[in-house]
Amino acid sequence: MHDIGYDAIHDEIVVSNPFAQAILTFRGGANGEEAPIRVIQGPSTQLEDVQRVDLDPVHNEMFAPSGDAILVFRREANGNAEPIRVLRGPNTRLKEVSAVAVDPVRNLVMASTSDIIAMPRNGGIAIFNRTDNGNAKPRAVIQGPKTGIHRIVQMEVLPTGWIVAAMPGIREDQEPEGVFVGFWNVHDNGDIPPRWKLTGSKSTLKKPRGVAFNVKNKEIIIADMRLNSVLTFYFPEIF
Repeated sequence: MHDIGYDAIHDEIVVSNPFAQAILTFRGGANGEEAPIRVIQGPSTQLEDVQRVDLDPVHNEMFAPSGDAILVFRREANGNAEPIRVLRGPNTRLKEVSAVAVDPVRNLVMASTSDIIAMPRNGGIAIFNRTDNGNAKPRAVIQGPKTGIHRIVQMEVLPTGWIVAAMPGIREDQEPEGVFVGFWNVHDNGDIPPRWKLTGSKSTLKKPRGVAFNVKNKEIIIADMRLNSVLTFYFPEIF
């Protein structure tokens, strides 16, 4: 599994499985060799190498990046279920989507996009209305050399409106240059540099891939695949 989410409203754990091309849902109290209560899997799902998943328990939906698309399922979906919405097409500007984050407060969804053929790779963040469907144009795109984005592996959005994205650099490099965790606002658009960056030797980051939050203590938690470590930073500005 490459991602995990927790739905605090319904007390459920949701896991993406790229090898099985499936999304698994477990009870919040699951333990040991316990079967999932629901499995989204099959040709009608359109799931392809699903690496990430994000939850919107307010609207009972889950969002999964899949290739050049974002698939949206009902929370209760099970089996060979069709998505209720699919964002895909040239107008979306979505390419190799590897991260998605839902903002149920402002009814927005953020998706990473990366042109893997371009050198240097021209990655970015496309922002859509939560209910957008089909070949919809994003309402904003954060992209360009000032952003420093090559590709984003995981992304989260806070209720305060801050987008937090892990930028691990070139995939093939073990310790790529220019890695960082960047902070943008949901109202940003264009070639906007991050408002803040966690980077450099003092951060000890080498290849950050995952982000999570401890809201109570105003901390950001970062998983670094090269360090095989989890790092915690005090960052009250974003809470």
